[in-house]
Parts: sequence; structure tokens; C-alpha cells
Amino acid sequence: MNTKKLSEIWAKYRPVLIMIVFIIVAECLSRKFLTVNNIMNVLNQTSMNAILALALTTVILTGGIDISVGSTLAFSGAAAAWLLRAGHSTVLAVIVALVIGVAIGTLNGIFISRWNLQPMIVTLATMSIFRGTTYLLTTGSPISVSNPAFKMIGGGKLFGTIQVPIIILLVLAVIMHYVLNNTPFGRHIYSIGGNEEAAYLSGVNTKNVKAAAYAISGLLASVVGIIMTSRLSSAQPLAGQSYEMDAIAAAVIGGTSLRGGQGKVVFSIVGALIIGMLNNILTLLDVSTYYQTVIKGIVILIAVMIDAKSN
Repeated sequence: MNTKKLSEIWAKYRPVLIMIVFIIVAECLSRKFLTVNNIMNVLNQTSMNAILALALTTVILTGGIDISVGSTLAFSGAAAAWLLRAGHSTVLAVIVALVIGVAIGTLNGIFISRWNLQPMIVTLATMSIFRGTTYLLTTGSPISVSNPAFKMIGGGKLFGTIQVPIIILLVLAVIMHYVLNNTPFGRHIYSIGGNEEAAYLSGVNTKNVKAAAYAISGLLASVVGIIMTSRLSSAQPLAGQSYEMDAIAAAVIGGTSLRGGQGKVVFSIVGALIIGMLNNILTLLDVSTYYQTVIKGIVILIAVMIDAKSN
């Protein structure tokens, strides 16, 4: 096989090849890594970051960024917990949380697309606004949740084996893959990221598409907020803090270009799995959390360098 062919394979399947190498190395370092229980644990722990990676992939494909997802999930989860504590049903709490996520995402999208403001600045502002709003709603203390039906969202299992968050991730991944690859909206997302001016001149309503992309990001962030609140049986004021960094890293490691117009949903999930496995193997090896943070930062930097090189 010639060098050109190898380069093409590397460019096309880079995230998958990295994951395979990582699995082999991780298993050599710890024989506990590929046990069924550990793999299920990795998938369950990775599910939330993977859903956020789907959210970030959507907006990054347009050439944007959304660093408010952590605050969005915190406020959505807190709102759901507040409603449940007030005696409202699980269905109402979930619907309200999802609506809040869409509303925050749409707000970001309007400021970015209609007012032509920088995505980083807009989402930085809304990150601060809704983190503060979460503190106000929770008064700085956790809101406990005791509703059994709601707890099933984050802690339930299908067939007694597969956790519900994993099922939610798979369903959302299939939906997002179909939307981005088989609908006009998805093609418009890619075209805007590739060349927004050309997309506009070809008849794409770039403002509406970009606003919709941020609305989807907010919706997926609220899904994570619901899962997290359910899993912890409480809404934490600091929930989701710094989660946007892991989600961005997952998308970039998965091959989503920060320049926009290039990336795949499946590979973003692979990126999230790589980060999840990295955290898991470091924990199995009893590496200090301080070193884990440093190592994760190095991995993110390498991923960005690879992205820059490939473009």
C-alpha cells in the first residue's frame, strides 16, 4: 500500500484509528480496561459529553462555537428539579427544561446571525447570564429530586444492562446523523461553514439556518441537564461547569474542523469516547486528578494541531 493511500485512509478514518490504537494501549496498561462492566461504565459516563459533542458539532459546522452549553444544561436541570419539588409531573418538568434549552440556543442564534456578533462573545455572555440565573433559582444550594419516574432517565437500565442515557445518546446520534446528511437543512449547515457568502448567494437563508443550529445546541444541552439532574437526584448550581471544553475537544478529536464545514456526527461521538476512555484508564492507573487535567489539555492541544495541519 503506497503512502498516498495510507494518507487518504488516515484523513478519512483518523478518529477511529486513534481510538483503536488507544484501546490497544489502554488494555496493555490495565487488564481491567476491556471488561464488560468497565466498558459499560465508560459508555455511561461518556454519554453526556457525547450528546454535548453533538451540540457543539452542529454549531462548529457553521463556523461558530457555543461555550454556553454548560450553563444551559445547569439552568435547564435546575428548572426541572424546581418544578418536580413543587409537585409537578415528570413530563411537565422535562418539557419545560427542553423549551428552556431551545430558548437559550435561539437567543444565542439571534444575536449571532441577526446582529452579526462574534459567537465566542455572545455565548460567553449567555454562559455568565445563565450560570448566574441558575444560582438565583437554586439559591446556591442543590435542589433534591425524589421522583422515581424522573430518576429513571439518568439511572434506569434497559433489559437490566444498558443504561437509559446510552439509549438516549444512540437515538439522538441517529437523528442528528440523518438530519445533517440527508436533509436540505443539513446541507445548508455544511455549506455555511464551507463558505457563508457563497451559501447566501446560492439562496440559503443563512441567518435562519445559523439560528436553528444554535437552537439545536441548546436543546441537546438541556437533554444533558435532565440526564445529569436525574442521575445525581439533584440539581447542582455548578452542574456542567467546564463541560463545554470536553465537548469541544470531543468534536475536534473527532475530526470536526474549527473552521467549519467539515465534520461527522459519528466521529464526534468517537472523539467523546476517546476522552472518556482517557479519563477511565487514568483513573484505573490511579493517576492524580491534577495530572489528569494536564494530560487532557495536552491531548486537546494535539488534536487542534492535527486539525490545523490537516487543513
